[in-house]
Amino acid sequence: LRMLQVKLIITGDDFGYCPRRNQGIVDCFLAGAISNVSLLVNGSAAADAAELARRYNIPIGLHANLSEGSPVCEVLKRNSSLLNQDGFFHGKMGFRTALSKGLLNMSEVKQELKAQVELFHELTGHLPPHMDGHQHVHVLPEVRHVFAEVLEEYGIKYTRVPIEPGLHNCDWIPPSLMDFYLGVEEDSFNTVDVFTKHGIRWPDIYIGLSTMGRNMSVSSIRSAIDSAVLQLRARPAHGSAVTIELMVHPGYPSVPPVGGCGEGPDDFSQSWERLHELQTLVKPELQSHYKSRNIQLCSFKDL
Repeated sequence: LRMLQVKLIITGDDFGYCPRRNQGIVDCFLAGAISNVSLLVNGSAAADAAELARRYNIPIGLHANLSEGSPVCEVLKRNSSLLNQDGFFHGKMGFRTALSKGLLNMSEVKQELKAQVELFHELTGHLPPHMDGHQHVHVLPEVRHVFAEVLEEYGIKYTRVPIEPGLHNCDWIPPSLMDFYLGVEEDSFNTVDVFTKHGIRWPDIYIGLSTMGRNMSVSSIRSAIDSAVLQLRARPAHGSAVTIELMVHPGYPSVPPVGGCGEGPDDFSQSWERLHELQTLVKPELQSHYKSRNIQLCSFKDL
């Protein structure tokens, strides 16, 4: 493994969700445990997050959100196919159900995605170098085309394609969650051609489903990275450098009613699992593992 130069982007998702999430993400960044963040512009602490990123020079991209909370586009807040009867987004599974029933208007999806890019620009002073989807909505059928068009229009080069090597061997993931992950994987395979056609790029390898929340440990991260690198080395015609994105969700648990994207914080955000990720990521034995494997932490703008 030593010869291969590995560039590892460790992205803290959901920046802007609440002040305690922001604090945890900043602590992680300052400890050298993450190298990049993804901002929820409809998060209740998004402006604070953008300010923190500026203050600490944290590389920041956009975590496009169509599934949790409220839209940022004023027109869509009043009446839109993206909203349920309570006036909020349909939720992680609700969004997928509405989409499969043909109930979502793709021009509204595009309108909201553009509004989120514009708000990101307003908050940070620059366009996002990378943009992905909260709860992986960006690889869903139909959405993927609109998402790719928006990235191309704004010249946003990088995204995330959540196809995780070795996912099928992770016997610790409960069946219901595994079904969701395998759905994400299938959608991702079907998205590759769309993103490629629009000239969008993504790291060679994605990790993050098998290491989320309670499943994160030093050994789960280490083995995910090692098996990914081994798999890449087996591929012919690969250069001497590979890029990996590790998706993480560190933070201090949200305390309601503070936080969320308009509806208050969800269960995962209030759980101990966020803190568990934070405490795992900052462990010195992880940092020394990166060094021993010739792994260099970086962000999308370093690629």
